[in-house]
Amino acid sequence: MPLDNSSFLYFQQSLLRWYADSERPLPWKKEKDPYRIWLSEIILQQTRVEQGLPYYLRFVETFPSVVDLANAPDDQVMKLWEGLGYYSRARNLITTARKVVNEWKGIFPSTYLELLSLPGVGPYTAAAIASFAYELPHAVVDGNVYRVLSRFFGIDTPQDSTEGKKQFQQLAEALLDRDHPGQYNQAIMDFGATCCVPRSPNCMDCPLREPCLAYAQDRVQELPIKSKKIAKKDRYFHYCLFFFQESVFIRKRVEKDIWQELYEFPLVEYDQVNLDLTDFLQLSALQSWLANTAILNRHTSPVYKQILTHQQIMAQFWRIELAAPLAHPNADWILVPQEGLKDYAFPRVIDRYLDQKNFPLTLF
Repeated sequence: MPLDNSSFLYFQQSLLRWYADSERPLPWKKEKDPYRIWLSEIILQQTRVEQGLPYYLRFVETFPSVVDLANAPDDQVMKLWEGLGYYSRARNLITTARKVVNEWKGIFPSTYLELLSLPGVGPYTAAAIASFAYELPHAVVDGNVYRVLSRFFGIDTPQDSTEGKKQFQQLAEALLDRDHPGQYNQAIMDFGATCCVPRSPNCMDCPLREPCLAYAQDRVQELPIKSKKIAKKDRYFHYCLFFFQESVFIRKRVEKDIWQELYEFPLVEYDQVNLDLTDFLQLSALQSWLANTAILNRHTSPVYKQILTHQQIMAQFWRIELAAPLAHPNADWILVPQEGLKDYAFPRVIDRYLDQKNFPLTLF
């Protein structure tokens, strides 16, 4: 179908008719409170609706307003976020809430450009808040929108290229129902999330099937196109659980690295996992930390894996019960009773280890 006014109108009207019968009943739908819209959009970045929904409900219950969120301790917010991943979103959540309270007197800005100035709010999120809360005519362009537009209009420009981003944004703006931008944006995102899905899309029941170029050309699985492939780096973590009198050391990750602001056990990053105990105890950090402290017992875990966007983490856990306190713990270590571990936010790979039923100590 050529890119002209008739094809734009057909696409727009067909999409809105589909949405009238197929809207997903989610709690942030028809929401006009910009705080709750912003909260839902940040939670749903890089997250499936099914996973994000319970987090959204817990955040709204715990922090009913942006003032409540801004006044919360960082660790409380990070703990509530635990398990969602991409923790920079949680840090931006805290920063933005405090910015809204301190600079905007607790009232979310009401223009696209002002929204775009908030930490963690990019063009997509700003357009979503602007259209859903204020009915401003800004088109959202996320992964669902890229996929729907690429397939329907047969666009093979890579969506992650500069040219592709510009092309898709311009097309999305041209298609936007400017009288009902919020409803239209919800419609195209729902359509991509439930009908025009990445794998095995429901083409047989698709109201846009007949003029869809990807369907006509048997290119549904090809589109959209991405030009960049992400190479993952392998990292090998050895976590040391130094137990003394039923307490264990933890530390907060404050470096500019993965999992910033989350807690972990003392860590040695090495060039491999599956070390035996003798080799492990010969590592220089262990020599310094233990400094001739007698070991009563030790346990080595299997290797746990966590795959991130750019990295694959392989972690091994070493539980070491000590006969006496460590002589030289690092200054940033915190000694926590084992039953208190549940109050701290850990990366998923550590949570998985602690949740194992065969874990030698009962932590939860």
